[in-house]
Amino acid sequence: MLDRFFLLPIGLSAAPLAWLAVVALGCYHGLNPGMGWLLAVSNGLQARRGQAVFAAFLPIGAGHFLAMAVALLPFAVLSAYFSRLHDVSIAAGLVLVAFGLLKLIRRRHPRFLARIRPHHIALWSALMATAHGAGLMLLPAFLALCSGSSAVHGSMLALLEQSAGAAFAVALVHTAAMLAVGSLIAWLVYRFWGLRVLHRSWFNLDLIWAAALLLSGSIALAS
Repeated sequence: MLDRFFLLPIGLSAAPLAWLAVVALGCYHGLNPGMGWLLAVSNGLQARRGQAVFAAFLPIGAGHFLAMAVALLPFAVLSAYFSRLHDVSIAAGLVLVAFGLLKLIRRRHPRFLARIRPHHIALWSALMATAHGAGLMLLPAFLALCSGSSAVHGSMLALLEQSAGAAFAVALVHTAAMLAVGSLIAWLVYRFWGLRVLHRSWFNLDLIWAAALLLSGSIALAS
């Protein structure tokens, strides 16, 4: 059961653009200091050793994966009730557009996220990713993967298993890409660049993210 859950019949060749989008979004999240690498740098500076930078990414990754899976699983369940994912895709597009508009209107991070204690890193990571709508951004790629195999699985149970497995696989691949980029950025900042790089040359990732949410939601609705 477990091997069928993760070794999906959806291979890389079946939907290469969808998997590319999953990895690219993971890299983008790894680049964003709000997703965890800034906290990892802080952890290293407090401990005064480089190993502490990478140690922080285990709970950061666990929290990020949890946020991705929680966002995708409801749509995985819904997809089991549609041989065609048209209605689910419309719902996902509307959610993305609404969240993108919310991010444009309210650009500040929720204040309660700043009060998460350092030893609650995994919880902080999950809440931060949820607040950014990170899991929602994966919906178009996830639905593309599901639609490519829904006709193959005739029974409702097989389709539900396939959709849930796809949700976990997407969350896992995405989180791995986020950790790879985030840990690299954190190490470079800790070892070479310093925190001053955020003041000198960092760009507004939140504004780009809000625009990307709107664009993805609009594409999902149009298609």
